Amino acid sequence: MKKNKNTQVMSGILIILFVGLFLLISGRFLYIQATGEIDGVSLEALAEEKRTASYTLDAERGNIYDRNGMTLAYDRPTYRIQAIVSESYTQDEEEPMHVVNPEKTAEELAPLLEADESYLLEQLQEGIQGDQFQVEFGNSGKEISQETKEEIEALELPGIEFVEEPIRYYPNGMFASHIVGFAQKDDAVINGVTGIENEMNGLLGGEDGYISYERDQYNTRLLNPNEVIKQPEDGGDVYLTIDQKIQTLLEDAMTQMDNEYDPERMSAIVMDPETGEVLAMSNRPSYNPNNPADVENWYNDAIATPVEPGSTMKMFTWSAAMEEGVYQGDEWFESGTYEISDRVEPVRDHNGGDGWGSITYDEGFVRSSNVAAAKLLWEKIGTEEFLNYWDTFDFDEKTAIDLPGEDTGQLVYDYPRDKISTAFGQASTVTPIQQMKAASAIANDGEMMKPFVISETVDSTTGETLEKNSPEVVSEPISQETSDKMLDLMESVVSSEDGTGQQYKLEDYSVAGKTGTSQIYENGELLTGHGNNMFSFLGMAPKEDPELMMYVSVKQPDIDYDEIGSAPVSFIFNNVMQNSLHYLNIEPDKEASEQIQPVQLPEIVERETSQVQTELEDSGLNVSVIGSGNTITNASAAEGDELLPGDRIILVTDEPEMPDITGWSLRDILQLAGLIELRVEPIGNGYAVTQSIEEGTPLQKDDYLGVELNPPEDTEGESGDTDE
Repeated sequence: MKKNKNTQVMSGILIILFVGLFLLISGRFLYIQATGEIDGVSLEALAEEKRTASYTLDAERGNIYDRNGMTLAYDRPTYRIQAIVSESYTQDEEEPMHVVNPEKTAEELAPLLEADESYLLEQLQEGIQGDQFQVEFGNSGKEISQETKEEIEALELPGIEFVEEPIRYYPNGMFASHIVGFAQKDDAVINGVTGIENEMNGLLGGEDGYISYERDQYNTRLLNPNEVIKQPEDGGDVYLTIDQKIQTLLEDAMTQMDNEYDPERMSAIVMDPETGEVLAMSNRPSYNPNNPADVENWYNDAIATPVEPGSTMKMFTWSAAMEEGVYQGDEWFESGTYEISDRVEPVRDHNGGDGWGSITYDEGFVRSSNVAAAKLLWEKIGTEEFLNYWDTFDFDEKTAIDLPGEDTGQLVYDYPRDKISTAFGQASTVTPIQQMKAASAIANDGEMMKPFVISETVDSTTGETLEKNSPEVVSEPISQETSDKMLDLMESVVSSEDGTGQQYKLEDYSVAGKTGTSQIYENGELLTGHGNNMFSFLGMAPKEDPELMMYVSVKQPDIDYDEIGSAPVSFIFNNVMQNSLHYLNIEPDKEASEQIQPVQLPEIVERETSQVQTELEDSGLNVSVIGSGNTITNASAAEGDELLPGDRIILVTDEPEMPDITGWSLRDILQLAGLIELRVEPIGNGYAVTQSIEEGTPLQKDDYLGVELNPPEDTEGESGDTDE
């Protein structure tokens, strides 16, 4: 009886437990049914999320153009190859949509992908054996060009498909790379890393959109899919102040000097002093943004690397003395050495301290006398007042140029020797762009202009201007009278037989400028020996009303003992300045031995080919006739345009054929492509050495033209009188 009683008690307890558990579970179900939530999560929203597919709609990154509309950076379509290996993808066995023959597929793809055939076959077989839906081929199957894609499609290999993936492309290679910068893909998003690509990344990148809709378990869109579409907002376009022609002149000249003299560093800037627009800027070492690997120098030295400027600083010391009213150009002083105290190291002129005897301060500027600069600061201007001019010329702050990575120099002004050294460009440091900004006051009647490289930003969809930059006068550190006097002195540096800048004379334009030779310290020790300096020149032309201003510096060129360090500097300055002034149709201001007259073009289109060709060749133009047709249908210049003798003009006939473009510049190649509407892919920088379309091949719209370019051959530099 006792045993039965215990059994009954235990049975009762179990019944109570089961009833309680049942009520708990039932209550939970009733709660879920009533509220439609679990732990605060809506089941309806969760179900909707699970059956909703969402895809990103990529925004197209904006383009970067030069001031004339030449494309400097754009998104180029490339393709990633996919091989479908699952038989389930095929609906009709007579038209297979998967890889049927892996061996044949690997064999035919290998040469086009420049990949190992065995690797491709291994990937295909592993995918088939692993019951995968598709396989890819690593780096070999990425960034495939349009031309290669079309060649693969022509093979008609079952199961081979492509996914479009844009990459950032720079058609001019190394051209203005430190300004344009580069962008690269990170997690499928292209972001700017350096230069304008970085500075304007937000505008260029735009905003991605998306599309979402509800689907069933088989990924089929529902009848009422609740579709939501947010269209992408494409990035805006950026137009630079850079001029493709002037930038090309600069790049070519610097490449020649880089090849010939192998300097440690080179920097150059071309600017319109009346507006502050930077027309060209380049550095060496540089890099190709299409392949930014093993880059020697990421820094845009022209704005980011402060240096002791050397004697180019003297133009600001003399300006300060004139502005203070303490300068008498015909006053005499004893050159050679100058000692303010027996406790302070003497200042010596650059000819070993020998000097030129008793000379005037005007002659001291022409000869680039350190003693003259030191005496002006210490005895005439005063150290505190000179410090005010250092600030007035904005050497104490960045120029605020619209480029990333700008740095500012450092004023070293604690001790008497540092103060007088600053007057002739030693001890304290500045950047090239700081010097250009300050010098704009001398070139521009006393008004100092803010330098800038972005001309305007434009909505890529509507073409509407979003923001336009205008010239900005920062301040007026000197008067027009001081500006005029300095231009006269600076012209004497170039034109006088005693001047240190005689090698910077131009054929038909007067030049005002100042040479510079600065010391280089390494590990705290002054480097000595031939060529162990930084040689520079800051010049402007024409002298009476400067239209262009240019700075060039070359650090530690490998020069022979009978060469002067300014040889590569003068080669760059003379070639770029002379040709740029002609290109801009600036009227020469002095007699030239052989004045170059522009050629005004006659009527060209719809005329007989041979007649037009003869007329233009007789005018001294370099005429390239495209095809064997009898009638001209298009040309790279129009009636009334002016070209210089030796310039190329392209004439397209009614039967266009591919010419031999060996030796053509990228600009000429792009003109040809634009006239016939070819798809051109330039590789490298410089002048054409190979072409993918053979000479004589008939040309059609949308034909692909691949061109390899190499830098020009080395050119002998010029030499002249010894610089300071």
